[in-house]
Amino acid sequence: MTSDATRPTDDGPPRLPIGEPLAGWKARDRPDGRTLAGERFELVRLDADRDGAELHRRSHGSEDVERLWTYMVGGPYRDADELSAWYRAFAGADDPLFYSVRARANGALVGVVSYLAIEPAHGALELGHIWYAPAWQGTAANTEACYLLLREAFDRLGYRRVEWKCDALNARSRAAALRLGFAFEGLFRKHRIVRGCNRDTAWFALLDDEWPRVRAAMERWLAWDDARAKRPALATLVAEQRD
Repeated sequence: MTSDATRPTDDGPPRLPIGEPLAGWKARDRPDGRTLAGERFELVRLDADRDGAELHRRSHGSEDVERLWTYMVGGPYRDADELSAWYRAFAGADDPLFYSVRARANGALVGVVSYLAIEPAHGALELGHIWYAPAWQGTAANTEACYLLLREAFDRLGYRRVEWKCDALNARSRAAALRLGFAFEGLFRKHRIVRGCNRDTAWFALLDDEWPRVRAAMERWLAWDDARAKRPALATLVAEQRD
């Protein structure tokens, strides 16, 4: 038996299935680099001249610290001037759109995040080029920074899809994507050559209709009073929202 979508018609060939029509869809605005402020951290559009020296100091100095560049497309850098030059090449560009992550309590620059692969016509973009100084890894910094980026993309700009891609061997990034509520969508084999080595790329995404439950879990996690009880794992809160 044929479905309604494929049943032959009197005036032509069978109708083939297509996706759900999006009545009234319009291309979304691009992120504009406005400051995104949270309770503990804020995202400020990266300025290579202002931020370069501090970024280099936070991400260099020992072999252990410089491991954070292992899965990045650039770095480590010989000095602050070389790092600044790399970010300066994107000054004025809107893809990738880089932000410095700063602690609001003291203004310390703790890392970098960005939007990239921005496709306003399709309502899709990616979070990437993410790194944090070792002292800020494992803190609330990445959770709040990603929350601010996701809230801006979904709630203000009305995007349908936010992606997260990483080297398939980058276990830490893959775990972060799942912890933040992204769904694994598959592996792109032999996707890139990075630093002369093969890179298989793991793809993750979060959709607009999934965002409300992830947002609720993130807000609950970020507002948790550590003095009251041990903060639950974010992945647990995301799962509870799903249930």
